[in-house]
Amino acid sequence: MEQLLHYVWKHRLFPLKPLTTTDGQTIEVIDPGLANPNAGPDFFNAKIKLNGVLWVGNVEIHLHASDWIRHHHNEDPAYDSVILHVASDIDQSITRSNGELIPQMELHYPSYLLNQYQELIRADHYPACYKVIPTLPKLLVHSWLNTLQAERFEQKTQQIQVRLDRCNGDWEAAFFITLARNFGFGTNSEAFELWVQSIPLPAINKHRDDLFQLEAIFFGMAGFLDSKASEEDETVLTDEYTAKLQKEFAYLKHKFELKPSAFYQWKLLRLRPANFPHVRIAQLAQLYHRSGRLLSEVLDAQSVESVRLLLKAESSTYWNTHYTFGEISPSHVKSLSKSSIDLLIINTVVPFLYAYGKHKAKPQLMERASRFLEELKPENNYITRMWKACGLEAVHAGDSQALLQLKKNYCDPKKCLYCRIGFEFFKKKE
Repeated sequence: MEQLLHYVWKHRLFPLKPLTTTDGQTIEVIDPGLANPNAGPDFFNAKIKLNGVLWVGNVEIHLHASDWIRHHHNEDPAYDSVILHVASDIDQSITRSNGELIPQMELHYPSYLLNQYQELIRADHYPACYKVIPTLPKLLVHSWLNTLQAERFEQKTQQIQVRLDRCNGDWEAAFFITLARNFGFGTNSEAFELWVQSIPLPAINKHRDDLFQLEAIFFGMAGFLDSKASEEDETVLTDEYTAKLQKEFAYLKHKFELKPSAFYQWKLLRLRPANFPHVRIAQLAQLYHRSGRLLSEVLDAQSVESVRLLLKAESSTYWNTHYTFGEISPSHVKSLSKSSIDLLIINTVVPFLYAYGKHKAKPQLMERASRFLEELKPENNYITRMWKACGLEAVHAGDSQALLQLKKNYCDPKKCLYCRIGFEFFKKKE
């Protein structure tokens, strides 16, 4: 339970009796320091008084004092700056790498805190802190959601940077790859990203004006023009349109030395037909065909509605009567719904506005990203519905993004000690 000791130290939940070191020096904690999430001492730049003398340095925390030796801190100069060692079991003295003794303090977590922590970890209800949520001050909730939204922005910026590096700094290509990933709408997101990464976008740009050739490349690289049927899609490729696509792809495959991705990556089971990857790829081909510089157009868009128009996409006429190759379905124009477009704005456009604005030092783009989220309705999924049932309802898409961040980055890994709601939960001793 070393993590719990960290929590007690950080929030100064010390017993009422005077604090002393194991050798009898009085301790006054002026500042517990800044928690260090990386390698090195646990808390940086702590300020404490030992027998009235101010010390400034780092603090290390263990369950047992002997862990200092077991972790070889006594041999590591990086730990020579430690001015106090805190442990719940002082079972031996410890030294710096030069042999100097380090003051130690015995610290235990209060029993009520342990009970609350165990309830959070073991509770059957989810989230385990659901009881405290309705009692939270609105200002606290608002502040925490804003912080979580900022965290999510930074997290998505890092993901965009990884794609940007893979694209050799080509923002347009990185944007289309991210857009394609989000066309998977969860179930096929990984498959869409792998698929689009296999397509040499700069090389095929000369064919951008020909929608049929784009479809040949897109469907061919997805493995859908392979005559072998998969276990999930038993369609036989027999119609005229498909045959023409196969012939065209054979030519383009040779010309660009293309290597199609594996068909088995795609998931069709339990998907609504409108979400089949065949339909989504046809819509992406139409978007790619229609706009030469989609990201530039998105960056110029001043309103959510103008972005919706940019992302509005219909598949080619073949797909009006098909969901997969060779199997006729009732005639219906396959266009992106408003709710689907809004999800693409939330997960693609908004992060790119923020990331590009941060990269180019254009705060107006970062502010627009936040404004777009506030103008969009909150996402409706099992996570937002779960929070709503607990009394934490999203007002706009910025809130729903924050709640997704809360679940995935705090609740799922049980980081209750780092959550403001968890902090409020721990404050209740009954």
